[in-house]
Amino acid sequence: MSGRLQGKIAIIAGAGQSAGETIGNGRAMAVLFARHGAQVLCVDRDLASAVETVAMIAEEGGSAAPFQADVSRDAGCAAVIAEAKSRWGRIDILVNNVGIGGGGDGPAHRAAEQAFDRILNVNLKSAWMTIKHVIPIMREQGGGSIINISSLASLSGSNQVAYEVSKAGMNRLTTSVANANASHGVRCNAVLPGLMDTPMAISGIAAGIGSTTSAVREARNARVPLRGKMGTAWDTAHAALFLASDEANFITGVLLPVDGGMAARVG
Repeated sequence: MSGRLQGKIAIIAGAGQSAGETIGNGRAMAVLFARHGAQVLCVDRDLASAVETVAMIAEEGGSAAPFQADVSRDAGCAAVIAEAKSRWGRIDILVNNVGIGGGGDGPAHRAAEQAFDRILNVNLKSAWMTIKHVIPIMREQGGGSIINISSLASLSGSNQVAYEVSKAGMNRLTTSVANANASHGVRCNAVLPGLMDTPMAISGIAAGIGSTTSAVREARNARVPLRGKMGTAWDTAHAALFLASDEANFITGVLLPVDGGMAARVG
């Protein structure tokens, strides 16, 4: 452990993951943060998945605890913050990594109203509610770092209106929170992953379109400018680690693409 987060308390909302061949963003961030000295509250709706993440951290000698919560509900968000504060006495880092897609999403003229409401509630409203509950604690202690995991889809796209709007809203949530809390030493930034080789992306898409994971992986790789290969959850995790650390002490309100150059094509 290099200690970049030594002594810090971190909450990762969405620290479990769906089944697949690789590691997801939330789990990678939890493991990496613990490697760098943070004590991590691994939050997930699926407690068994959060426990798996904690076990991985423990195997490496890190410190973490699992916590089950549905952050699409205000009571769940409040419980997460209360648990971390009660357990460790402070909260230095909050990562909002919960996100869903599909299930009736699509272009604006075909997306289902139920899917639109569900995706915005889970992706955007959950982040706002969790932030709402952590801000008073971070203000009182004189600082903190909030990191929202957005998406390149917030800047471009055409086929998932609910997902795209939810992530675009997360970008504006990030800058709004950054502006409102800068004088209190609370930073808020967002990571915008592009095409990533994660279980939700690869296995989820393959199942949804009736394809193989290898075919989905090949097609996505071909779209990435940098080396013609997708990134991984570790790329997201390393970006989040930097933003969480004191090395980013003068950085707030930033929307950081981690996308192999895809954002450079937008516009």
